[in-house]
Amino acid sequence: MLWVALHLPLLSLESFAATLAADAAAQPLALMDVHGIVHANAAARALGIVPGLKRATALALAPQLTLGQADAARDAQALNAVVHAALAFTPSVTIQSARAASASRPDSPDTVLLEVQASLRHFGGPERRLGALLQRLRVALAPLGHAVQVASAPTPLGAALLARLPFARSTARHERHCPDLPSLRTTLDAAPVWLLGPGREHWEALQGMGLRTLGDLLRLPRSGVARRFGADLLGELDRARGERPDPREPIALPATFETRLELFARADTTEQVLHGAALLLARMVAWLTAQHAHVRRFTLVMQHEPRWRKDDRTPTETTLVLALTEPSRDPAHLQVLLRERLAQLQLPAPSIELRLQVDDMARRAPLNEELFPTAGSEREGLLRLIERLQARLGPGQVQRLVQRHDHRPERASEGIAATAVLPGGRVAAASGMHAAAKASPTTGTAMHAPMRPIWLLAEHQPLRERQNLPWLDGRALQLLSGPERIETGWWDAALAERDYFIAQAAEGALVWVYRTRLPLPGTLVCGWFLQGRFG
Repeated sequence: MLWVALHLPLLSLESFAATLAADAAAQPLALMDVHGIVHANAAARALGIVPGLKRATALALAPQLTLGQADAARDAQALNAVVHAALAFTPSVTIQSARAASASRPDSPDTVLLEVQASLRHFGGPERRLGALLQRLRVALAPLGHAVQVASAPTPLGAALLARLPFARSTARHERHCPDLPSLRTTLDAAPVWLLGPGREHWEALQGMGLRTLGDLLRLPRSGVARRFGADLLGELDRARGERPDPREPIALPATFETRLELFARADTTEQVLHGAALLLARMVAWLTAQHAHVRRFTLVMQHEPRWRKDDRTPTETTLVLALTEPSRDPAHLQVLLRERLAQLQLPAPSIELRLQVDDMARRAPLNEELFPTAGSEREGLLRLIERLQARLGPGQVQRLVQRHDHRPERASEGIAATAVLPGGRVAAASGMHAAAKASPTTGTAMHAPMRPIWLLAEHQPLRERQNLPWLDGRALQLLSGPERIETGWWDAALAERDYFIAQAAEGALVWVYRTRLPLPGTLVCGWFLQGRFG
């Protein structure tokens, strides 16, 4: 077997920084619990802020320090997103839990483990399989915004220990690989003894005895080590070296998705809400990828800051539902749709917490990458344009035309919502009122149909008549073709008996006019009308 370990040394700080604005996240940050500082970023450490300091001491050293509360639930949400991203590559994903440590040597966050031996066959030849898998894995983890240390080894605990070893700052890629047991054991012999959970608990005693590495520990009599430090220390060491079995129970992917983010500061604007929602979208995409699914509809809930006045009627939360024309898991596309909808939303109060949940999803194969555009890719681009217009203008404001069985031009088409799906699952775009040619049901060949204009007037425009010719804008129209006679509508109150002509105006534009065959109401003459213009 081959295990890949993903260690996130700054998980707690990164999950807290995700609640801040981009400029504030680069400033000195620190997390504290009831006893004092437990985590500090590089900017804070440069000012002398280290774990173990009291709050007052830290603020005295750095008055500009941003202090946050350590939150295990927030860290668990962030770690779950990493697990979901890993489940897209293998179903065998587990977590190597970190044990509590003393304040002098704070414990590092949990490590995600992936068993990838069976997955390597999908990533090229033997010499590049692991590298290709790790490259794809890093791309999947990048939107989550975590620094990752990667290691691979034949044992799960061995890979986790290698990933937790410190890397030099000059190292370009934080990776460490041991492809077989001999190389793994050699590397572990030089590793510090505090990497093991029981080793951290007895670190001072081990250090006093001169035992600094795991190799030093192995040279001692096992019975004496077990009697003084407990059997768990040797048990973990044997499992890491592959000398004792280490079965793992894989994590099951949840069937539903919901994630939340508590904001450090109140979000008053669209950009502030979108900044926090971008992380929630990245987590949703990781879960969808592991499900091999695409989202059809999801909901963003913005919880507002409570008001303490008894007569206040401000709602506790605002719900925003986004329904997609075509299922998708493209984070850039989803973020554009969310931005358009949020731009139209007036929040009744600042938001202090965001919650995102998937309401409907569709499982399907991913789209193939194409060198040249095809009908499928062009259709996808059209659907995304429709979705963006609907997000900006509203679902009812984006329509398409469908043909109706009526010869009267003003009734030959009908506008319906652009999301409507035709039989067979096809979605048609808004187009002209009539097709230029129709297929023959018997031969399958094209039959020529009368030419129709793209643009029809909402109301027919009466035209003046001189010497039996219609006039437009003070000039006579030149009739080019026609007449095309339409007689229909006898079954309702809109009888139409018309002769249609294609005419040319003085400036050269083509228009569509008709002459009534029945006298106009209250007169004894027929009239000319303008109904459409050719593009």
